[in-house]
Amino acid sequence: MTPLPLLLLAAAPNPAPPTAPAPIQRPQVVAPLPGGLDAVLVVNDNNPELISEPGILLSTFPGQGRSQPAAHLNVPLNGRFDLFSHHVFAGKPDQLNSTLWLAVVAQPRGAQPVTLQLLAGSTALSQATDRIQPQAPFLPLPELMPQDGNTYAGPGSRVATELLGRQRGPLLPERWTLPPGQLSTLLLLPMPVRGLDPLLNGRNLQLRLQSSGPVSLATLAAFGEGDQPPPPERWAALLDGPLSAKEHTPTPRGSSGKLVYSRVSGVQVGSTWRTTLTDPGKPYLSASRAPISWPIASLERGSLGTRQVQTAELKAFYPGTAWAAHGNYGVEYDLTLPLRNTGTQPLQLQLALESPIKGDQPIGGLRFKAKPGPPVMFRGTVEVSGLDGSDGRAMGRQGFHLVQRVGQQGPALGTISLAPGGSRSLRVRLIYPADATPPQVLSLLPVKQSPDQPEPSR
Repeated sequence: MTPLPLLLLAAAPNPAPPTAPAPIQRPQVVAPLPGGLDAVLVVNDNNPELISEPGILLSTFPGQGRSQPAAHLNVPLNGRFDLFSHHVFAGKPDQLNSTLWLAVVAQPRGAQPVTLQLLAGSTALSQATDRIQPQAPFLPLPELMPQDGNTYAGPGSRVATELLGRQRGPLLPERWTLPPGQLSTLLLLPMPVRGLDPLLNGRNLQLRLQSSGPVSLATLAAFGEGDQPPPPERWAALLDGPLSAKEHTPTPRGSSGKLVYSRVSGVQVGSTWRTTLTDPGKPYLSASRAPISWPIASLERGSLGTRQVQTAELKAFYPGTAWAAHGNYGVEYDLTLPLRNTGTQPLQLQLALESPIKGDQPIGGLRFKAKPGPPVMFRGTVEVSGLDGSDGRAMGRQGFHLVQRVGQQGPALGTISLAPGGSRSLRVRLIYPADATPPQVLSLLPVKQSPDQPEPSR
């Protein structure tokens, strides 16, 4: 075969790269979620995510009289409050057996003892190196699975699932009694890397607490000797400083251009968003409003056209960390949908949690990717009451574990069948899990009726 001239070879165009499919736009209503967060304080301990050295992670103690007063936020905690803590530890090749220890310490703010009651709580490692510590590796799970109480991917997914089930983890005491005038260690939790490849481990911890009086609380990190944790006097000394180095300086609030959210290290206001979704001025939600979606964990520049930012505000936080709790990690959403078919024809709807393409401007609906992924946007559990059973009647609580990628529609969690004039109350609960990326939406979508489909029962 005669070779092509060099000129022709040089002029041959490079093959055009394959173009990504155009996003799918779904015309529909996207409505602000009614209600708002409660006033429960949450100690939100997530900056730094990657702990590189011993120190104070977060302290609500007063700074007065301490060597580094700026390391303390001076926020008293009393009555109902929560703790959300999420961190990663990376070992070093010359320290293959190293273990980083996390301590939760507390002390009464007055002269009387204080009782701390654990209402619910859970903790898990990414990977455990013994049989005692609960673990939740990042398993490649299907996009939708029934939640049997043991289905999760990653420690954030496991902890949110167990907390949603109102459980108390086996390593967590039911209560603590704190003597006045002295520091008490509530929890001492290891983050080992021995035998792991890579030398990387993470831990998520969430507690729902009730205090009989005002207390100060802190989370601390330090190395022990081998498998042994630091002694109690080490934690007391560490409370005088230093403050742990923080990651990802945020973009100042209100700035234009690229937005760096950063991670949270502070005390937020709001633990639960509990509300009922109805038509304006009505005690019910018309089923004919489908398709309709409501944002979950909407945030600055991610309101999906609703102009609603659900992010919890911070009562106090450290300089160089997030100025709001972007993502609402650990926040419970408890939503009731009193559906009614106000029309003259049977209706069947689908319920779904979805991860549309993030945006802030109204576009007359939502955008999704024709081929979602690969980044995972949500891995966690959704609990639903009121979906159709096999006989078409409402079922009780069902749990579903979802793994959703960027721009992914659905999948449907189930259907709701309504005869003309029929009613059905749905309840949807989820705890926004660590390692998720907001926002998501809760969607009610119509199911097309086939001509021979039987009429739903009342």
